[in-house]
Amino acid sequence: MTLPVMEPDVWADGPDTLEAWTRAIDAGPFSSLCFGERMAFDNPETLTLLGAVAAWTSRVRLVTTVIVPQLHDPVLLAKSLATGDQLSRGRLTVGFGVGGRREDYRAAGADPGTQTMRGMAERVAVMQRVWRGENVTGATLPVGPPPVRVGGPELLVGTTGPKTIRSAAAWADGLAGVTLDLAAAGVADLFDVARTAWSEAGRSAPRLTTSFWVALDDGDGSGRTQIHRHLRHYMNWLPVDLVDAMAPTTGFAGTAAQLRDVLATFADLGADEVHLIPTDTDVDQVHRLADIVGDMS
Repeated sequence: MTLPVMEPDVWADGPDTLEAWTRAIDAGPFSSLCFGERMAFDNPETLTLLGAVAAWTSRVRLVTTVIVPQLHDPVLLAKSLATGDQLSRGRLTVGFGVGGRREDYRAAGADPGTQTMRGMAERVAVMQRVWRGENVTGATLPVGPPPVRVGGPELLVGTTGPKTIRSAAAWADGLAGVTLDLAAAGVADLFDVARTAWSEAGRSAPRLTTSFWVALDDGDGSGRTQIHRHLRHYMNWLPVDLVDAMAPTTGFAGTAAQLRDVLATFADLGADEVHLIPTDTDVDQVHRLADIVGDMS
């Protein structure tokens, strides 16, 4: 279950909304609590939020879907993530992605020329050296703290493209995918690409996840309206007419029974996890989705 970090009213009650969602997710049947990164936006800063959710939870894994390493100094990012891993007692999974928004690079003062798979891989390599305890800075001591898992936390690559999946097989433990239109065939194809790439790289089978936007309704169409509103806010870097054209077929809008069918389909494809992305801040969504997920356990 993903926190509603990209909603415009997430700060209406200060930190109370984020804390209420976090505690409800941890108390429910969900396996992971997820949250992503934007820079030129009004969402919480990801690494600060990681410390908070580590303190507010005791059970679920904490998954960043995704952090763009090119927006950060890699040594400082390695230290921050290792700290979050220690605070959560080893419950951290890190999703990394190149990022599709040039404005986020500008806002962070990052080099737009690094917005590449190579740029991402180079920074991940530095972080992995830090996590192994290597002295990469020439200081008296190496940068710590050490992560809980030797060598660093579990890493996922966030992408929808086969080329990125293949290039990440050397360093990632799995895939943090996303499906816009819930097309099972497309998700199955990406999963197969990942399985093949990891096998060819001599790696154990990858962890396979996908995600999509969710709005429950009673068959009255209100869920589709909710997703449309969310996309208008979240995809603000795209032309409005393009977002409006996407809205009728993006994400899931429908009844609990229909969502169960979708989740069952992805389970049959071999998904280890499906990350549900909310489209408003009402914490009642967590409880309604918990009922659906609990019934399927």
